[in-house]
Amino acid sequence: MGYFRGFIPWIVAGFVSGFVDWRWGAVSGFASGLLLLLQDRRRGVDLDALVLEASTLVYFAVVGAVAVARPDSSLAHHTDVLSFAWLAATAWGTLVIRRPFTLGIAKRQTPREYWDMPEFIRVNNHIAAAWGAGFTFTGVSLAVAGAVDAPAWVGIVAHVVGLVGPAVFTKVHPARAQARLQATQATATAVPH
Repeated sequence: MGYFRGFIPWIVAGFVSGFVDWRWGAVSGFASGLLLLLQDRRRGVDLDALVLEASTLVYFAVVGAVAVARPDSSLAHHTDVLSFAWLAATAWGTLVIRRPFTLGIAKRQTPREYWDMPEFIRVNNHIAAAWGAGFTFTGVSLAVAGAVDAPAWVGIVAHVVGLVGPAVFTKVHPARAQARLQATQATATAVPH
């Protein structure tokens, strides 16, 4: 549930925005994000495992401030694109600084002896890149769909592809990488010196 939990504020904000308006969506996204972050911190979760949550709070604070100050802002019609651009920037930014946002989450699910292994870091770089690509794909697809006034199903497909693809990759890639590492180690020990 590590990755899914980080998306709860975005889901809440989208739901509330759809039924009320973008101001309440931003406020509910911020409130739910803050609640989850505080719960995790009370449970002793390290800050490096909460990069997505912290980024989410910044996003909703900024968008919420704009929404409250200028409820008629044209930004209200582009929050879907903006939110995926923000998530993409978060994912790619953590890769640029060589601290993939997935690393802290993975550490919560992986024994400590693996944390400094190059393979562990590499797998997390790949997973963060998959999420970055998914967020980028979704944001660009939504921007293009909006520009050409595409039917609603195009946006739905973009969301599904852009989120399910990285989720499946996140589930499958670590096991495959571990199997490759074990095969390499088995081969290395089987070769006589």
